[in-house]
Amino acid sequence: MGLKADSWIREKSLDEQMIEPFCEEQVGEGVVSFGLSSYGYDIRVGDKFKIFTNVNSTVVDPKNFDEKNVIDFEGDVCIVPPNSFALASTVEYFKIPKNVLAICLGKSTYARCGIIVNVTPFEPEFEGHITIEISNTTPLPAKIYANEGIAQVLFFEGDSECEVTYKDKKGKYQKQEGITLPRILKEN
Repeated sequence: MGLKADSWIREKSLDEQMIEPFCEEQVGEGVVSFGLSSYGYDIRVGDKFKIFTNVNSTVVDPKNFDEKNVIDFEGDVCIVPPNSFALASTVEYFKIPKNVLAICLGKSTYARCGIIVNVTPFEPEFEGHITIEISNTTPLPAKIYANEGIAQVLFFEGDSECEVTYKDKKGKYQKQEGITLPRILKEN
């Protein structure tokens, strides 16, 4: 399994729309950087957020998520409260090739501020926007800048194709658009 370079990411994005919109160079002046890098792609966070709140005193249950747990916010700067959490979505839409797995890691600019970004792997043939989890581990409010970099995606090409892709198993988040809250597959 090999880590893919900028030329491969560019080719897959321009020829097969792996990343849309695609920024062919890294933009970094005056912003948290985004775009193509040497061995990855720095994704941007959109301008819509779901910020966790305890105002309604509900329980966070991944099997039965209550939307009262979050408040919606839209804007250029999102303030994540101290020791709290927000969900957001990428600007970019992804179409992962059948023989590729992508791993996403938070950007050091945010990590150095105590802001942790978590995203699960992008499985083979996953398609959609990425829901991003943003944790503010500090005792202070934290700013997240919309339409700027939030994390870096690394692409790994498998030595052989997998037998079952995310698309094949009809993954519950396939073709998600915008922020997608947690859900589980329902029993038949």
